[in-house]
Amino acid sequence: MRIKHIGAALAAAAVLAGTATPAHAAPRIVPLDLAAGQQPENIALEPDGSADLTFAYTGEIGRVTPDGRVGVIARIPVPADGDVPVVHRKLFLGGIVRAPGGDLYVAVSTGTPATGLYRVRPGTTPVQVAALSPAGFQNGVARDPASGDIFVADSFGSVVRRVSPRTGRVTDWATGALLAPAGGFGANGVKVHDGAVWVSNLDRGTLVRFPLTGAPGRVVVSGLGPVDDFAFHGETVVAAVNQENRVVTVDRNGTRTILSTSDGLANPTSVAVRGDTLYVADSAYFGGSPNLLRARVR
Repeated sequence: MRIKHIGAALAAAAVLAGTATPAHAAPRIVPLDLAAGQQPENIALEPDGSADLTFAYTGEIGRVTPDGRVGVIARIPVPADGDVPVVHRKLFLGGIVRAPGGDLYVAVSTGTPATGLYRVRPGTTPVQVAALSPAGFQNGVARDPASGDIFVADSFGSVVRRVSPRTGRVTDWATGALLAPAGGFGANGVKVHDGAVWVSNLDRGTLVRFPLTGAPGRVVVSGLGPVDDFAFHGETVVAAVNQENRVVTVDRNGTRTILSTSDGLANPTSVAVRGDTLYVADSAYFGGSPNLLRARVR
């Protein structure tokens, strides 16, 4: 049974987390430097198994190699007059996604005209390919493999925008109450999967599916708590539940916690899956130590 077919049942049940089910034998944790501002917000995976990370407030894009070495591959300038809405930092780096040729695309918020989608090529200066609303909070990103366009979630604007990296054209692709915050952050993580754009809403604890055909979106999972980013492992959703320090899976059998604070989680902001390896970025926004955790998923 495909997950899109069970979404309505899960939503109606307002699924709650079940008993923790280990996702791994022993997670591997790569510690990051909180004093240096290494609070990872989002992940993109490289072909060699390295993980590219956006460090939320420094403008840096880090890379963690498979053997655990941490380096900085690019820096987006921090504007002196930056003032990101609500968090009131000079800059916030949100989602990151990798194109097949190796270009990285990063969502940047500054509260100034420097807000936008940036192209990052390691070893060169990052380039703003499209300006986005300075009043917004640019968060998760996802790439449409068919067109090469990038979807960007605005957590305050109740909108997912579609951006052409080639032309810089920006359109409001999905809007409305399903993406709206309830006092804090709305649309957050974004993924393109199975003919649709999937979006998490942190405040509402929901996962929403918008068909690429343009048909109306609908809630397919609810009751997730403060869900941040998510990924797919086959037809199973793997999601980071930020302030609750949990990573959960959602499938036809319901929702289960597979990682928690006992595994080293400290405000998980994003997840990525390749094969049976799960990557979790822990930002430690509200305590603990930032890290990149790797585990096996069953």
